[in-house]
Amino acid sequence: MDNLPKSDEIRNWLVSYLANLLEIRIDKISTTTNFDRYGLDSVAAVTLSGDLAEWLGCELDPALLYYYPTIESIVQFLTKEETI
Repeated sequence: MDNLPKSDEIRNWLVSYLANLLEIRIDKISTTTNFDRYGLDSVAAVTLSGDLAEWLGCELDPALLYYYPTIESIVQFLTKEETI
């Protein structure tokens, strides 16, 4: 997954996507809240994963949100950042 956008860009994309999907304000999205707390069903989770893969221009596991259940964990996985 070389040449991916920077972590802030991925984080912002995910926050905007989720806010748009849920029809809520961006400031109501926490990057450390589990996706299931937002009421995402399996179809929405797989769709988000697919749309993210398309935006990034790479393949991602459709079950990405199950392995990485928060925006922050996805960003860290994609950018290989270490949690502190």
